[in-house]
Amino acid sequence: MKVVLVDSGGANIGSVRYALERLGVSADMTADANTILAADRVILPGVGAAAPAMARLQQMNLVDLLRGLKQPLLGICLGMQLLFEGSEEGDVECLGLVPGRVRKMPASPGVRVPHMGWNRLRPTRPDPLLAGVGEGAQAYFVHSFAAPVTADCLASCEHGQPFAAMVRRGNVAGAQFHPERSGAVGARLLQNFLQADPA
Repeated sequence: MKVVLVDSGGANIGSVRYALERLGVSADMTADANTILAADRVILPGVGAAAPAMARLQQMNLVDLLRGLKQPLLGICLGMQLLFEGSEEGDVECLGLVPGRVRKMPASPGVRVPHMGWNRLRPTRPDPLLAGVGEGAQAYFVHSFAAPVTADCLASCEHGQPFAAMVRRGNVAGAQFHPERSGAVGARLLQNFLQADPA
């Protein structure tokens, strides 16, 4: 199986590669359109802000390519947010592969933003990506913006208010948390993605 990581400029790309290597998969990091199109699985990692990340994808002529992918695509952290129609962060248009808009998480007494640390996943509908991830499993998050809980949400979390922790729409999936920092739960998600049937 050929797996590629889209070179989105995120600082977490190396750790995602290492997490895949622990599963026996060697993933190329690339911005080359032909390499991405030839892959069996595509992962869009990301750390940072939505506007510069989208600008980088535009500069590399990858926006339309990502929008048209037929193989399974997994967005991680900011990469998941980029799957949505837009983001309040920089008021930017994103890939539009998942309906909805990413919004700033509101701070309130006892609720700090950014949301940083472990949080409990609450599955919202069955999906092969959640195989082996039990109710109450914990994952590691670092983010200030979040996607809404919609019909595409596979698992939600609570931080002041509910937000989407995992989404899937057809062949496109996303994890707001960092699988590479989430221990056995993160490893299981990556394994499930590698084994998932193209939808």
